[in-house]
Amino acid sequence: MTKKLFFIALLLCTAGALKAQKYTGITYSIGFPSGDLTDFIDKTSFRGINIDYKNLIQPNIGIGFSVGWNVFYTDMDEATYTVDNISIWGKQYRYANYIPLFINANYYLKPDESLNPFVGLGIGTMYSLRNTDMNLYTYKRDAWNFALQPEVGLLFDTENGMALNVSARYTYGFQAGSELTEAQSYFSINLGFVFMK
Repeated sequence: MTKKLFFIALLLCTAGALKAQKYTGITYSIGFPSGDLTDFIDKTSFRGINIDYKNLIQPNIGIGFSVGWNVFYTDMDEATYTVDNISIWGKQYRYANYIPLFINANYYLKPDESLNPFVGLGIGTMYSLRNTDMNLYTYKRDAWNFALQPEVGLLFDTENGMALNVSARYTYGFQAGSELTEAQSYFSINLGFVFMK
C-alpha cells in the first residue's frame, strides 16, 4: 500500500510540473517525546532534520513528499535493569531513531501575502528503531509503522525566491511489527528555509 501511495504522489507532483510553482524546504527539527516514547526517553531531542518538496497544483494547494530524521537520547543511572527476563547491572544509554517518509498535502491560507499560514497532512510510513546499550550488550527493537503527520505552520516570504518556514508537526506511527509493537509518536517544532521556483 505504501508503494501505491508514493506512486500516486509522484504522479500528482509531476502533473503540471512545467507550469506549477515548486517549494523545496529544509528544516531543523526539535523533537518532544509523547506516548510510549516518554516511558523510554523523556528528554527533548535537538537532533532532527526534514526535507520537503511541494508542487503547487493550485496557488493555495501543494502536493509532495517529505523525509525526516529525529534522534532521541538519554542515559540512565547505574542500576540493575531487567529486559526479557535477563537482569544486567550497569549504566544504560538509550537511543530512539525515527525516519518518517510521507506523501503530503498543504493548504496555504494566504498564498499572495508575505505571511502565509498553512495546514498540512502527511500519510505514509515511519521507520522506528530503539537501541539500549549497556556494557558490551545492545538490545535493539525496530518496526515499520503506518504513520500520519498533521502540521500547522507559517511561511514568511523574503521576496528573493526564498521563504522562512516555522511549523509544528505531530508524527504518529500506529502499532506495528513483532519487536516494537507499541504506537510511536512525537511532536516537533521545525525551523528552516523554503526555496521557491
